[in-house]
Amino acid sequence: MITQAQRQQAAEALLQAEIKRQPIQQVSKTWPDMQIEDAYAIQQLWAEGRVKAGARVVGNKIGLTSRAMQMASKMTEPDYGVLLDDMLYPDGARIPASRFHAPRLEVELAFVLGKPLGGKPNGPKITIYDVLDATAYITPALEIIDYRTEVPRAITDTIADNAAAAAMVTGGVWSNPWTWTCAGWAPPCLKMVSLKSPACRRPSWATRPTALCGWLTNWLCTAP
Repeated sequence: MITQAQRQQAAEALLQAEIKRQPIQQVSKTWPDMQIEDAYAIQQLWAEGRVKAGARVVGNKIGLTSRAMQMASKMTEPDYGVLLDDMLYPDGARIPASRFHAPRLEVELAFVLGKPLGGKPNGPKITIYDVLDATAYITPALEIIDYRTEVPRAITDTIADNAAAAAMVTGGVWSNPWTWTCAGWAPPCLKMVSLKSPACRRPSWATRPTALCGWLTNWLCTAP
């Protein structure tokens, strides 16, 4: 573990790296005693710094959702980051490349809530049915990931760096969370994930991402 002062130093270094678009040394190398708990604390301090500068928290992203990615990162669960209002772009938007250092794209699903998805530390666990009930619609999205540190990175570097989240583009298709399938979501950028496969046409295909939303809500309710 590292001290609170070191966590603050790491968060400030990441903020400056984002502003200057100049990657810093991996925070896990600067503070080699860093643990997962430290990394999330740094991420929170980074987010608080962005909010103080005028941004607003609007949601979360979930990463490492496949077992293969978790094993590659030596993790047993997903990770998560924060979405801020100035990170969101609508379908068709022109995004300045100068905002990023080394941007990459990942195809995602976005769950847009119509009401708060509650949860209490000692209350009942959030289920997939709670998630579906709170979701106004589901839409395809493109996540723009970026690195504010040098590579290769330990998982603590990725988590501290907002789980690599830099921006998100929401799609122009909106689907009912209770009945949707992604078979009709076939713009060229989404064909890479085999949306025409039989498994992707079944409504049950939504079960895993819906369950992940519930997992994150339950996690945030119990996180220190």
